[in-house]
Amino acid sequence: MDLTIADRARSWLGTPYRHQASCKGAGTDCLGLLRGIWREVYGEEPEMIPPYTKDWSEPQNEERLLDAAQQHLIAKPVSEMAVGDVLLFRMRDGAVAKHLGIVGRVGERPSFIHAYSGHGVVENALSTPWRRRVVACFSFPSKGDK
Repeated sequence: MDLTIADRARSWLGTPYRHQASCKGAGTDCLGLLRGIWREVYGEEPEMIPPYTKDWSEPQNEERLLDAAQQHLIAKPVSEMAVGDVLLFRMRDGAVAKHLGIVGRVGERPSFIHAYSGHGVVENALSTPWRRRVVACFSFPSKGDK
């Protein structure tokens, strides 16, 4: 049976938060979670990730995470999010997008799976405060399109 993206993300639950890491069970940050899932699906990452600071290019006001998502994933309206899609978040109004998660459930009780500082990889309700921060939604490309 082929695992869904959400199943793959859930297999990372409990992995500790480690800035710049991407190793299931040992440590990851939110980008590392996405990188690890990408490797599971496609075998290798689409590009080398340079070192990055915790401020995610906020001082330069550069949308590096959003730009990379637009390059490697398929943009879609947030209103059409589906299980397994990637959500990008702005943690403050006017800030750059610097957090991401995988949609775990849609419908009455939507959720997302993400690596969160101080918590590790968790599945949280996509509550109103989180939903307000969503800036973009993407799906993974099919294997032939990546």
